[in-house]
Amino acid sequence: MEALHKKIREEGIVLSDQVLKVDAFLNHQIDPVLMQQIGDEFARLFADSGVTKIVTIEASGIAPAVMTGLKLGVPVIFARKHQSLTLTENLLSATVYSFTKQTESTVAISPRHLNSSDRVLVIDDFLANGKASQALISIIKQAGASVAGLGIVIEKSFQGGRAELDAQGYHVESLARVKSLTDGVVTFIE
Repeated sequence: MEALHKKIREEGIVLSDQVLKVDAFLNHQIDPVLMQQIGDEFARLFADSGVTKIVTIEASGIAPAVMTGLKLGVPVIFARKHQSLTLTENLLSATVYSFTKQTESTVAISPRHLNSSDRVLVIDDFLANGKASQALISIIKQAGASVAGLGIVIEKSFQGGRAELDAQGYHVESLARVKSLTDGVVTFIE
């Protein structure tokens, strides 16, 4: 997706050969026009997948997930990282390790929002080692629902997440596939 590639080149900051900072448009400040384009593209890519729900993890996946849900006309559920007084009943949950934050969190979804008739599209901001995607897949399976596919805004292809998901037979669509972050330069797989 050229608009996303351009935004990454112009506003992304390479912090190391493993970390790309995109807080100017994706996960701190949000570019709503770009998010709408991202949602439109994911909707196009998964239009024939029978999606009934979209699942993401708070907070960075919410904007692209909502825009995709708006275009597909389906509800968006976000797995919460923090418990609340209102989210207590027999939660569907999984543990996820964040490469960027170097922390482990439990993410949870109420079982009221997913059921065995759902076909779920996972949307996330990044795919690196695949731990967030695997956690969401686990939650979807706990509900007895099926995975329609995974839509990733930015994939760090030099890490192992994509290979793991491909080996498990999941349909993965990444809008920007980063080949490397060497010497402060973002190189894409075209």
